[in-house]
Amino acid sequence: MNLEAQWIVGFVDGEGCFHIAINSNQEMKLGVQVLAEFVVVQHESDRQILEALKAFWGCGVVRKNNKDCLCYRVRDLEQLKTRIVPFFEKHKLKTRKRIDFDTFRDVIALMDQQAHLTLEGVEKINQIRKTMNRKGISKIESSSS
Repeated sequence: MNLEAQWIVGFVDGEGCFHIAINSNQEMKLGVQVLAEFVVVQHESDRQILEALKAFWGCGVVRKNNKDCLCYRVRDLEQLKTRIVPFFEKHKLKTRKRIDFDTFRDVIALMDQQAHLTLEGVEKINQIRKTMNRKGISKIESSSS
């Protein structure tokens, strides 16, 4: 399956998610871990679309998400910074998801500067992420979520 950039933009506008989580993790120096991820979820019958996205970007994984769904997920900071972010900077999203992407990109830049390794940086990232995906969840999520 050969994907074109504008098709990907439309598909991600409808089906994709830019997500920042702050999870409790006692193995980390601060007791929390900041996780940035780009995710697209589809029914398992549409696995070929997720595999095509993986091939297009040359990164990420396709895994079972729940019951009969799979997800394409990119969590690696370097891959997010060098592949996913530049693509969506060049090929603009058309919906409110563009605002979420801009916020996501800002957090990726902070993480690239290692802000997620300081308490002040984690607090700043937490404030920024509250504006994403219309949910504005402010509590730190447990690692079991």
